[in-house]
Amino acid sequence: MQIQTGQLVSLGYGRYVQSDDVVAIEPISAGRGPGRRTLVWARGVPDPIVASRAEGSIVDDLVTPADEAARTKSQRSVLRALLEALEDVSPGVRMVLGEETGVDFGDLINEGHRVLG
Repeated sequence: MQIQTGQLVSLGYGRYVQSDDVVAIEPISAGRGPGRRTLVWARGVPDPIVASRAEGSIVDDLVTPADEAARTKSQRSVLRALLEALEDVSPGVRMVLGEETGVDFGDLINEGHRVLG
């Protein structure tokens, strides 16, 4: 896993840190309340920064190249729009389409929601 240099990483609530400056990340387990998910230590900052994002999301932003992150964001947006469109199709029409295509649209919708988290 390699940290991508020169990227701003969101910590939530409008706070960002330069990817090169992140020294350590620790999930908060005790005393965790709203907006308290992860501690982020940054070079030059004496105390850890309390981030409202999960450590996995922050690490993903640290190691994912900016162009790949933009592409992934776009793909997730398209998937969200497709799911919304499929959910608006009546169950009867979904059933007919499923018979024609062999696709179980209910399973497809559930899988899409699982992928989006």
